[in-house]
Amino acid sequence: MTTDSLSAFSVRARQIVDAVQLDTFAQVNRLEVPKLKNVQGETMKKKLMSPSLLVATLAMGLLIAPTAWAQNAAPRRIVINAKRFSFDPGEITLKKGQPVVLVLKSEDVAHGLRFRDLNVQVKVNAGSTEEVQFTPNKTGDFVGHCFVFCGSGHGSMMLKLHVVE
Repeated sequence: MTTDSLSAFSVRARQIVDAVQLDTFAQVNRLEVPKLKNVQGETMKKKLMSPSLLVATLAMGLLIAPTAWAQNAAPRRIVINAKRFSFDPGEITLKKGQPVVLVLKSEDVAHGLRFRDLNVQVKVNAGSTEEVQFTPNKTGDFVGHCFVFCGSGHGSMMLKLHVVE
């Protein structure tokens, strides 16, 4: 191998590394690596392009992965219908640390839902919908109560929330 061919080779190799760092797969494919023969007869292009393509593929995977993780992190939505004198569903099971959005819908009069131990509350007007987002930070069984007086059965209006690991 001559000094000139080694110099050309190192310039091309640097271009490939720069192209991979820019996450531009197309640039890697357009670069021409001089065909230098090694002792076993394989071309240097094949030896350089295989690892370069692997690095480019991994880099693209790292760009796509955070999007997939973000989609998994979207909060779970649970619709709760409130009417005199009950919540439907009457029991909900959640996972500790998993974000959740409680969507409270009133079918008749104003209602509220409060879980004191979790510091969560939401109030909804008659015929409306309101949301509250939270992440349960402790396990256990919690009872939510309606905190807006809605009639004679108001005191028995509750929802059980089970938070598990």
